[in-house]
Amino acid sequence: MPDNLSENYDPSLFERPSVTVDVVIFSLVADDLRVLLVKREAPPFAGMWALPGTFVRLDESLGDTAVRALTNKTGVRDVYTEQLYTFGRPDRDPRTRVITVAYFALIPYDSVVQQAEGETTEWFSLSQLPDLAFDHAEILAYALTRLRYKLEYTAVGFQLLPDVFTLSELQKAYEIILDEKLDKRNFRRKILTADILEETGEKKKEGEGRPAKLYRYRKDAIAEVKTRRLFP
Repeated sequence: MPDNLSENYDPSLFERPSVTVDVVIFSLVADDLRVLLVKREAPPFAGMWALPGTFVRLDESLGDTAVRALTNKTGVRDVYTEQLYTFGRPDRDPRTRVITVAYFALIPYDSVVQQAEGETTEWFSLSQLPDLAFDHAEILAYALTRLRYKLEYTAVGFQLLPDVFTLSELQKAYEIILDEKLDKRNFRRKILTADILEETGEKKKEGEGRPAKLYRYRKDAIAEVKTRRLFP
């Protein structure tokens, strides 16, 4: 097919690649950042682990496809999802020409209420990943980089926490995602100055000493906040 065809050329004459959506689902589990993977039962890559994904239906948007894939694997709805990148290497799927649009989702671990019947799913630590099917290792690496970058200028990290949390739990979440230690005093001073939290009026016992105050993320807080950059 020539490359210099008119924009008005009949689109039915062009080859039609398949389109899928793959979702990188992150959660904090036992002080560890983990990703939900699905074991493939059928070729190609039967027996290997892969990101949850599905083919896009003709009557749904890419975002709706991502939500469908997420809900089918976790039972979770109304959680943070974001489109990452489009991966379209010609040989990425040995079956046919498949373009995939990657998303990532952040969910509290205790919000997962079900998993798809007939499938084997498991939460894997990012430090102990198995070999992944297709180009999913590349997609996962891209998602982790994006998550860490988003942590620098948005409040996205709160999506991985329960509705209420202590400042220690919040700092721990940031340290796990960034894979580095943060200064406690500086973190607390800067995060409170950012005015994105509100006290719940309740407290939680944390080891020895006085109970710690419980906070929640302010729903009316500015979405794009200078969190990470406030406490280097």
